[in-house]
Amino acid sequence: MIITTASIFVDDQQKALEFYTSTLGFQLKTDVPAGTYRWLTVVSPQAPEGVELLLEPSEHPAVRPFKEALVADGIPFNSFGVEDVQAEYERLVGLGVRFVQEPTPMGPVTAAILDDTCGNLLMIAEMTDPEAAGQ
Repeated sequence: MIITTASIFVDDQQKALEFYTSTLGFQLKTDVPAGTYRWLTVVSPQAPEGVELLLEPSEHPAVRPFKEALVADGIPFNSFGVEDVQAEYERLVGLGVRFVQEPTPMGPVTAAILDDTCGNLLMIAEMTDPEAAGQ
């Protein structure tokens, strides 16, 4: 068994698609009409056949309070790996991305947390000490 799709709830699918592709650098994988919404996924250009991220509408009544609670507590919904978190932070700040946490060492990783403009916080993280993480 393998993970093929992971979801993130977004307030606006088109806005999310633009942010996740144009700003974060993911690429569109699937865009299929699904009633009022779309089955809309993006993938990493470094792993186009890897795990797809489903940009799922935040329509279920439980989603809004869940997302608001995570944001209020500063908890990222998803985490993405990067090779150089400081360089990625600077690139994204240059594109106008709002960070709620600058790059911060956290044991075996350095991480930063950003606002995805669609109701979520996301973490970008660089493994700085794989041995300390048990690798």
